[in-house]
Amino acid sequence: MAMEIRRVVTGRDAKDTSFFTSVGPVQAQEVPGMGFVNLWGTGDEGARVGSDPAENPQYVPFFPDSSGHGTRLIAVHFAPESAGGHAEPSAEEAEAAAVEMERVAPGLAQVFEPDNPGMHTTDTIDYGICVRGEVWLELDDGAEERITPGTVVVQRGTRHAWHNKSDEVATVVYVLVGAQRD
Repeated sequence: MAMEIRRVVTGRDAKDTSFFTSVGPVQAQEVPGMGFVNLWGTGDEGARVGSDPAENPQYVPFFPDSSGHGTRLIAVHFAPESAGGHAEPSAEEAEAAAVEMERVAPGLAQVFEPDNPGMHTTDTIDYGICVRGEVWLELDDGAEERITPGTVVVQRGTRHAWHNKSDEVATVVYVLVGAQRD
């Protein structure tokens, strides 16, 4: 299902010279209906740049805390609903999916509402950029907006769900920033 994503990471050496610390594809982690690609993350204590070339991306937990200092960069591949991406699973399938989601993206499963499949609320500001396919963003009042390549979504901690009503995989790249809720 997943589109291959190639990541290029830079750093600075002890002489303050820029160099590529890594270049290459990043593996997607699959869960029922979607795939996640953890591209980068900064710790909740804040991001640092300088002469330490060590790669220490932080992916766990899935969401940065409410300090507003941590970030996550992820790509999400949404399977078409027509391919069973949002079909009602059996109890056993739902349990297995929850276990797999916790393994792939610790903390993500807890934000989803059990009685409203797909609906969730997070304490983050999410910047989403659709890069392939199309998805629909649904808000809690049922309002929907079609999101196509080149569309940028600024998701400000509201209750929402994503739906892929097309017949093709859709990919959205997100930057998540922890936020405090009023």
